[in-house]
Amino acid sequence: MLKILLTNYCIYDCMYCVNRVSSDTPRARFTVDEVVDLTMDFYRRNYIEGLFLSSGIIQSPEYTMEQLVEVARKLRVERLFGGYIHLKGIPDVSRELLIEAGKWADRLSVNIELPNQRDLDRLAPAKSHLTIERSMDQVRTAAEEYGSGGQSRFMPAGQTTQLIVGATPGSDAQILTKASGLYSERGLRRVYYSAFSPIPHAHSELPVEAPPTVRENRLYQADWLMRYYGFAADELTTGPDANLSLTTDPKLAWALRHREFFPVDVNTAPREALLRVPGFGVRNVKRILNIRRFHRLTASDLAKLRVPVRRSEAFITVEGSSARKLDSLHLPARFEGRAEQLSLFHAPVEARTGEF
Repeated sequence: MLKILLTNYCIYDCMYCVNRVSSDTPRARFTVDEVVDLTMDFYRRNYIEGLFLSSGIIQSPEYTMEQLVEVARKLRVERLFGGYIHLKGIPDVSRELLIEAGKWADRLSVNIELPNQRDLDRLAPAKSHLTIERSMDQVRTAAEEYGSGGQSRFMPAGQTTQLIVGATPGSDAQILTKASGLYSERGLRRVYYSAFSPIPHAHSELPVEAPPTVRENRLYQADWLMRYYGFAADELTTGPDANLSLTTDPKLAWALRHREFFPVDVNTAPREALLRVPGFGVRNVKRILNIRRFHRLTASDLAKLRVPVRRSEAFITVEGSSARKLDSLHLPARFEGRAEQLSLFHAPVEARTGEF
C-alpha cells in the first residue's frame, strides 16, 4: 500500500500534529498528476496493491477534498486503475463532494481524532465532533443510497475513522464508548487506534512520552470483542482509571473478574456464553455448535479443532473432563501482554487468529 500525503502543509493548528500550521517542519506538495503517475508506476511494477491518500488542509476543506477526489477520478477513469483506493474524507465539505469521493474510492475515513469535544477544543480548536459526525452521516446515507457493499462500486470497503490514543488523559473507557457509538450510530466498518507520537517543539499540554505500544494493542482486542463477541464497551474496562489491563488481554481479564459466569458447559451453553470463554474464537464456536448437533463433544474433539485447551480448560466443562478451579488458576507467561507494532491495515494477533 502506497501511503502518502498530498501535502504536509495545513492551515489548522492541531497541537498533536507535526504538520500543524505553527510547526517549523519543512513543507512539500504533490500535484494531482504526480500522485497519479507515482501510483501507476508502482502498481505496474507490482510494488503496491493500492493507494492510501490523505492530506493536510490547504486553502480550505472543500478545495483539499476536490484535489483528493481528482486523484481518485483520474486513476479510475483515465488510467483504468483497478487497485484499492482509500481516501481521507475531510469534514465540513459538501455532501456532493463526499459522494463523488465514494464513487471512486474503495474506502473513506473521516477521522474523529479524540473521544470528546472538550479535548478537541483544547488541542484542535478548528475541529468539532458535530461537523465530523455530520460528514460521517452524509457518507453513510450516500452508501445506503448507492448500495455500498453490494454490486455497486460505491465505497465497497465502507467507512472508517481514527482515534488518537495517549495525547490526552482520556481513559480507554472513553475511547471504547466513543468507538461503540460510532459503530452503532454511524455504521462505521472499522475504528483504528493510533498511539500518540511525541513531536518536536510540542505544546506543554502534550505528554512527553508515547503511550505503551501494548495499550494500542489492547484497544484493538477490545474493539474486536465489541464487534464480533457481543461485549459492551462498559464491560471491558474497570477500576478507578477505567483502562484496559496492559498485562492481560481484555477477554481473559473479563473472565477473571466474572468467575461466577464459569464454568461453561461446552455441550449445552448458548453461542453467546461460548464466545466469552478465553481461547474460543468465533470460528471454533461455530464449529462446536455444528458438531454438538450430532454428538457430545469431548476434550479430544476440542484438541482436534485446535482449540487452545490449556487456555480455556479452567473456564469450561466438557465430556470426559472437569474444569480446573478458577481460584487455583495461575496465568502462564504467554498470557502476559505482548507489545506489537500495529499498522493501519493490520489487526492484533488475537484478532487475526480469532483465538481470544
